[in-house]
Amino acid sequence: MITGDLLTVGWIGDSRVYWVPDDRTTRPARLTEDDSWAAQMVAAGLMSEAEAYADERAHAITGWLGADAYELEPHTASFKPDRPGVVVVCTDGLWNYAESADEMARAVPPDARGRPLQSARVLVGHALNGGGHDNVTVAVVPFPAPPGGAGSA
Repeated sequence: MITGDLLTVGWIGDSRVYWVPDDRTTRPARLTEDDSWAAQMVAAGLMSEAEAYADERAHAITGWLGADAYELEPHTASFKPDRPGVVVVCTDGLWNYAESADEMARAVPPDARGRPLQSARVLVGHALNGGGHDNVTVAVVPFPAPPGGAGSA
């Protein structure tokens, strides 16, 4: 959700949200943490990130939405970008092929804020060209939102 100059995200599971500034000399950021076996191992200090993600259990999710989900409080985070850019919301079908914030920023077209739908299509293509072994869902949201909302671009 974008309210004025504040971006608030909520999540459960392993879909991710990335901040990618227009000015690529500024560092992009991953705004979410996965509900996954690997993330739990790293958070507990039991494994390094490289060790955890190399394990076959790495992508086993520990929280999800659905009829068979146990009760879990959604995670929320707020972020106040100090410059224009885009918010990329995606499933692991994309981030498996652009995992770090820097890799995602390289995959996002430079004109993404002005062409969010086309940029989402480019990112889906990036995942499919990388192997596309999972469902690929992507939304690219301009920040700040253009006058009249994101659909007016």
